Amino acid sequence: MIDRTVHPASGDNVEAVLREELARGDAMAETVLPILRHLIAAEDSSVFSEEILARVRGMLADLAGGMLDAMANAAGPDEAFARDDGIAEQLTRAFMDNPALISHLHALALEWQLTERMQARLALDPVVSPMLQELISSPDEGTQGLAMTFLAAQARWCQTQRRMTLPFRDLPGDLLHGVLASLRSLGEQRPDLAERTGRAETAIREAYDEGASRLGLAWRLVMTLGDGNRSALSLTHGGVALFLTALALGSGQARDVVVLSTHEAQLARLALALRTAGLEPSGIEEQFLALHPDVTLPEGFDRLGTDSAASILASGHQQAGHYGG
Repeated sequence: MIDRTVHPASGDNVEAVLREELARGDAMAETVLPILRHLIAAEDSSVFSEEILARVRGMLADLAGGMLDAMANAAGPDEAFARDDGIAEQLTRAFMDNPALISHLHALALEWQLTERMQARLALDPVVSPMLQELISSPDEGTQGLAMTFLAAQARWCQTQRRMTLPFRDLPGDLLHGVLASLRSLGEQRPDLAERTGRAETAIREAYDEGASRLGLAWRLVMTLGDGNRSALSLTHGGVALFLTALALGSGQARDVVVLSTHEAQLARLALALRTAGLEPSGIEEQFLALHPDVTLPEGFDRLGTDSAASILASGHQQAGHYGG
């Protein structure tokens, strides 16, 4: 059993132990979203940390405020548009009814929390990891340029997380589509706003480039590494953002699910994902030492093959998509 204390497990039953731990962790994950949505609305921090709740609320409010800005910018030169807090509240409520969006914002808040924890405990720079420094110095101009662009995007993201905000450009495409659907619905409910919401949606879509978002750039950067992307699976070398992206790619999971797996209740999923991605047991121990130094892998884990790990991981309930959705 993966825990803070050593629980012996033979090589024969390590797979059963991991399956049990995975099922327990997935059961917990399935409760995250409904509880989170309730707490955001109720402003009750009895289960989730106040920091996480405040960050998710802040990002929701910023997305709604960004919609109002887009509507104001979409107004013609002779049109006046006054910001309406009632519209912002209506949009925020609509966003809260989008489970995939809430899951993603929660994952971003957890990623930032992890980023700050790694900076405090391991002195890992939240923007420029050792690996990113190497890529910026690459003789290949394409790799160098992509690394520099990602660095700028990561720096902006760190700033927005400190302010508890999130710009549209950093949303994944499917989530931006859902946000814009809420804006369109507002126009249908408010005929006086229909033309302006339509213009705002068009302007946002025309300006959006998923490949230029922080996560899009991270995926592109990890993909350019080819077989070398294994180096990004070292948290202290790749940095939090590229580590999470490489682990999602290597384990075939959604990145948001991978972020959640770094939580102490998801340790079996994290270990299985690292093994599925091809990391050797010694390398997995190094990642656990960085993330959860007081946790011990079960006895016999070193004999677990990548195919077996992938099979166990695939049996879980949080394999793809947004967790809890």
